[in-house]
Amino acid sequence: MIPVLGIEKLTVAILGLGRSGLTAARAVQAGGGRAVCWDDGAPGRERAGAEGFELRDFTRPGALDDVAMLVTSPGIPHLYPAPHPAIAAALGAGVPVDNDIGLFFRSLAVPEWDSFDVPPRVVAVTGSNGKATTAALIAHLLDAAGREVQLAGNIGRGVLDIDPPGDGGVVVLELSSYQTDLARALTPDIAVFTNLSPDHLDRHAGYGGYLAAKRRLFAEGGPDRAVIGVDETEGLFLAGQIAEGPSDDRVIRVSAARRLAGPGWSVFARKGFLSEYRKGRQVASIDLRGVRGLPGAHNHQNACAAYAVARSLGLAPRVIEQGLHGYAGLPHRSQIVAVRDGVTFVNDSKATNVDSAARALQAFGRIRWICGGLEKGGGLDGLHPHLGNVARAYVIGREAGHFAMGLGQGVEAEICGTMENAVARAVADAQPGETVLLAPAAASFDQYDSFERRGEDFVARLRTLGIGEDIDG
Repeated sequence: MIPVLGIEKLTVAILGLGRSGLTAARAVQAGGGRAVCWDDGAPGRERAGAEGFELRDFTRPGALDDVAMLVTSPGIPHLYPAPHPAIAAALGAGVPVDNDIGLFFRSLAVPEWDSFDVPPRVVAVTGSNGKATTAALIAHLLDAAGREVQLAGNIGRGVLDIDPPGDGGVVVLELSSYQTDLARALTPDIAVFTNLSPDHLDRHAGYGGYLAAKRRLFAEGGPDRAVIGVDETEGLFLAGQIAEGPSDDRVIRVSAARRLAGPGWSVFARKGFLSEYRKGRQVASIDLRGVRGLPGAHNHQNACAAYAVARSLGLAPRVIEQGLHGYAGLPHRSQIVAVRDGVTFVNDSKATNVDSAARALQAFGRIRWICGGLEKGGGLDGLHPHLGNVARAYVIGREAGHFAMGLGQGVEAEICGTMENAVARAVADAQPGETVLLAPAAASFDQYDSFERRGEDFVARLRTLGIGEDIDG
């Protein structure tokens, strides 16, 4: 655990008692502070009470009188569309509001580091799509190379729940816009921006606010190195703001769409080959086409970003290449779960928005596409240019008919309603050389409590039909 520093004998309010909230309460106590807790749900309050934490409704008069700081969980709105009443009360009382990410960055460095040969490093990854895969891949590459590494944040352990890093240790964090938007301290050694596409816009009052939340990771702490995807205008703008000039190698530009030129440091993928350029010359190349855990151009972008971080941390290209081939991929993210009779079955349940689903559709050949769910704002028009590989769509969700209509005339759609029906129909129709792909382009909450449960249901339905984990067919 990382004890919170600077809160000795102070009372800290913890709002939201899920994984990050309870861990923050424990870390406050470990740092000599007093944690008082609240959650709008009875189960969260019961968990905290069972650990002996004081429960206090922060919206009641006087509840914040002795509180030095309020720490909130990322899922609780702190500004848009409206602050949670407890946060509004804290702001009105002049009580600072932070989250566990802010506590982590203010508490990680300790005097013991002075005796280390190599101080620990923190890598923080943000973006709309691919950040979990990129963070996990960075951790995998470091681990495969024999480096001490811990994965935390939105993936792995809670940030305050990790072990204090040792000499030369690396902490890799996956951070959402909810986390970067509020954290009062953001000081990674290496910061990564994968890409930007519309998502969570209600929490940020629009696209500009969403970008501003991501940008804080680079603007607040001034990382020693920034790895930035430049396939969108926002990434190009961000790279331009950070770099002092074209040859400034504190910025590594990354692309999966085009060759990058210029005197700076760049890593890009074209036609399945990753290339690293420095000072206008190629210094390394890796064939990504045989890396089973990273199919498609979107995963090649993730590979480029992870490669850039690994190179920044001193790994040689050949060591990185070996690590890439050992990467199995993350569950629910372009995860190949089976191959039978020439048909590949892919679980990309994490493709919860149009942009991520479009990336998945571009990664495979002829596709039997399972899609649908709780549609997000903005409609499905962004999918239309990417439906050429879709043999048929099998639509699930409570509003499957409406979702199918949104696909337009570019694809034949069959309304299935449930995952059970969709999987059965797709498996029956699939021919050798095709891919049965779950990439919903929608949230899961109309039928499931998470995208993980949805992906697990997809796999379970395959198993029911006798399609096992073997990949050889």
